[in-house]
Amino acid sequence: MTISIRRDAEISDVEGGWFRARWHFSFDTYYDPEYVQFGTLRVFNDDRLVPGAIWPLHPHRDIEGLTYVVEGLFRHEDDVGGAPGPLPAGSVQRMTLGRGAWHSEQNASETEPMRFIQLWIVPAERGLEPGVEQKSFTEQDRTDRLLEVIGGDGGDAVLVHQDARVFVSRLSPGVEVKHDLGFGRGVYLYVIEGDADVGGERLTTGDAARIWDEPALAISANDATELILVDVSLVP
Repeated sequence: MTISIRRDAEISDVEGGWFRARWHFSFDTYYDPEYVQFGTLRVFNDDRLVPGAIWPLHPHRDIEGLTYVVEGLFRHEDDVGGAPGPLPAGSVQRMTLGRGAWHSEQNASETEPMRFIQLWIVPAERGLEPGVEQKSFTEQDRTDRLLEVIGGDGGDAVLVHQDARVFVSRLSPGVEVKHDLGFGRGVYLYVIEGDADVGGERLTTGDAARIWDEPALAISANDATELILVDVSLVP
């Protein structure tokens, strides 16, 4: 197994008053040549918005924008008639930005903060029709298992236009889960909160790991642990 760990204190931390952003890969004004991309995973941001905050409408193209709501109420706005209604914690959303679209991330609550993880996956083809899909999952759905919430095959998961999968989990102390990796694939693992052993290494709140050259991966929780796992192809 090859595992590269990045500790919480080493991850970019941007404080903007109405938002706080943890940028894991080069993004906006932050650039690190060692952390530009991991396979088809181009962006991994852990963002927080104060009550009522609105990230202004902004354009992107040829990106699969994926959102996982960690806490609070996430609201989305776009110029392509995307899915309405705020999303509670545990929900996921995919916005295909394809040939170009504008979108905005918003805190739907005027009293409570909101936290969400946003990922960019490079799609398998350019110029896709813009669109939105979203689903809500419960804490029970992800308890003591790796729950696939986004995948290239769709099904019960939100569809992403790429050979990539996103899993979330809430592990009880002492519980171990396993994830199989195919040839030429890698995992980006992030501990949202908790304490877990992965490949002989201990990861705690805010730590992340890139993992490859391994047919299977075991994750064992030392304490109650929330995590997100992104499985991507590393083959160009």
